[in-house]
Amino acid sequence: MAASSSVPGSVLFDPWHRRGRLPLDGPLERASVGRPTLSFVTGLLGLGAAFLLFQFLLTPIALLTQIALAEGGLSMKVFQNPERLVASYTQELLISNSIGQVVGLAGPALLAARLHSSEWAAYLRLRGVDGRLLALALVGIVGLQPVTQWLAELNRALPLPESLRVMEQSQLELIRSVLESDLGLLFNVTMLALVPGVCEELLFRGYAQRQFERAAGPVGGILLAGGLFGLYHLRPSQALPLTVLGLYMAYLVWRTGSLVPAVLVHIVHNGLAVAGARYVETHPDYTVRVLERTSMPWSLVGLGFVIVGGVLYVMHSLAPRIRDPERGTERSSP
Repeated sequence: MAASSSVPGSVLFDPWHRRGRLPLDGPLERASVGRPTLSFVTGLLGLGAAFLLFQFLLTPIALLTQIALAEGGLSMKVFQNPERLVASYTQELLISNSIGQVVGLAGPALLAARLHSSEWAAYLRLRGVDGRLLALALVGIVGLQPVTQWLAELNRALPLPESLRVMEQSQLELIRSVLESDLGLLFNVTMLALVPGVCEELLFRGYAQRQFERAAGPVGGILLAGGLFGLYHLRPSQALPLTVLGLYMAYLVWRTGSLVPAVLVHIVHNGLAVAGARYVETHPDYTVRVLERTSMPWSLVGLGFVIVGGVLYVMHSLAPRIRDPERGTERSSP
């Protein structure tokens, strides 16, 4: 893998850019700190600041505002009963969460990119992608479903502190309330799949991964962006599957030179989960809890590994030929 390198204060080499390089002319690039150190620190700080802004400031403020409007004034009684809060204000909780993601995750990513380069969209890899690569990415996420389900089984078997299980249980109760509500599938998919798919990818694979690649090369960038994605959701029993999903999306972004495949894969992955759970909840023979405890057949897990491995193999060789068609033709010539 060829690392994306930079000339201090000058350019960032990007083989997918029309000129092959991006100007590093933003305020952050004028710092006297070494480029690898600066990139690593800004990547971590960007993730941390966005997380705090989203979780502890913007989302709570949006929720308090909506409840105050609904109640005709601000009352803290509703917060004393978490079950009533989730049951009575499910829609408000989802809307608040989406507002927090748009302003707290996507917003800082866009701003931070501009602080590095005047071509901020290219810096975030906001560019088109070849349809063949996009199709491969979608085939891969289908194959990844049984693999992540199997990893979730392994993850749940690991010993976890009771405090972490209690924290995660509150998140699961909100998701179940959403699925059992009458808010509609379109609303749920928008709030739980579309908004996170766009906002989280702008932050993780758009900004943070670019910074980590500049600090540690493509492999380091993929590992850091994928691993931190698994921890970001504060769901310890899902850390393994989320990390694998994050690694897959990080690879897609690096290999295709575009954020689009990761965004689409993220939306499809979350959308399948929402649609599947919704289907289960509307059929009395199934429940989400029972489904979570159902073992994934080894045949499907093995097939999933084969599909994902095949997708990665084909994409790894196809993408460079799409990027540099003339060079690919030269290699294939006798």
